[in-house]
Amino acid sequence: MKYALIGCGRIAVNHIQATINNNIAVTALCDIVPDCMDKLLKNIQDSETIKSYTDYKKLLEEIKPDIAAIATDSGSHAEVALHCINQGVNVIIEKPMTMSIEDADKIISLSEQKGVKVSVCHQNRFNIAVQKMRVALESGRFGKISHGTVHIRWNRNKNYYEQASWRGKWADDGGTLMNQCIHGIDLLRWMMNDEISEVYGATNRRFHDYIEAEDIGAAIVKFKNGALAVIEGTVNVYPQNLEETLYLFGENGTVKLGGKSTSDIDIWDFADESEFDAANRGLSESTVNVYGNGHTSLYADMLDAVKNNRQPYIDAHAGKAAVELVLAIYKSQKEGQSVKLPLEKFSTLDMIGEF
Repeated sequence: MKYALIGCGRIAVNHIQATINNNIAVTALCDIVPDCMDKLLKNIQDSETIKSYTDYKKLLEEIKPDIAAIATDSGSHAEVALHCINQGVNVIIEKPMTMSIEDADKIISLSEQKGVKVSVCHQNRFNIAVQKMRVALESGRFGKISHGTVHIRWNRNKNYYEQASWRGKWADDGGTLMNQCIHGIDLLRWMMNDEISEVYGATNRRFHDYIEAEDIGAAIVKFKNGALAVIEGTVNVYPQNLEETLYLFGENGTVKLGGKSTSDIDIWDFADESEFDAANRGLSESTVNVYGNGHTSLYADMLDAVKNNRQPYIDAHAGKAAVELVLAIYKSQKEGQSVKLPLEKFSTLDMIGEF
């Protein structure tokens, strides 16, 4: 399969490593800054065969890849993805899939119309600890769910935001909930296993007056089955990333996933104790950074989905669900009241001037 990477910034190395681990030959790179491609090429063997482009439309026209990964600034994900899909190219889209409900719906509709696959980079779903929680959930070990919580307590300083002009902008990035916290938010919504009825959220910009969007956010989420969830996300933790933790509380079980990116099992208790449970307690997956190891598994899944004509494990509907929950929190902040789901129309652009 011919593969192209569109966007060669901070997360690009994880995508390239995933191609290496899956024996995928990189056909082309694209970035509006040639130096970004040059730096990335140094990590790839036989890089002299890889073509470089500053215009993704020209790349698609000349190369016509089977799979294109989109790792541009968040605000351009939808535009690039829709163009790829319209050309019949399967896409892997970095989170967040889009910045609006309307664009998410367009991606879902067009990909179904064109018969192409869309996978969204919520790669933490492939964490070993997360997969073990999911298996326990699907096998009914938790019983009736009371509630779940996610806490993303990270640090992002001025230097981080100055590395790219689009960071912290409503049109291009959103705030901490849309950028740093959407992985944890995705996991929480997925694990709660039911439709959301209502969201009450509050956000603010406390320490980063040089960005447009929020650096702290919190929300209460009500599900149609009566379960509740709590979201806390911030980049205001001093002096460095502290933790990303996910709790799930059921009538017959309690699990806490911890570490810097939900890669550890801190608590694992079930009423129907089995011989396998002891091995799960204290499980820790070694990761190089907060992005974890999931890109490799996500790429393997996408290859299999294309080859066998099935939906990817994390498809466009999953991508929309995570974006919708973040946008619901934003809408609640803007309106000062709870918000009913599903959202029919909302965008980060609606938040311009909020702080």
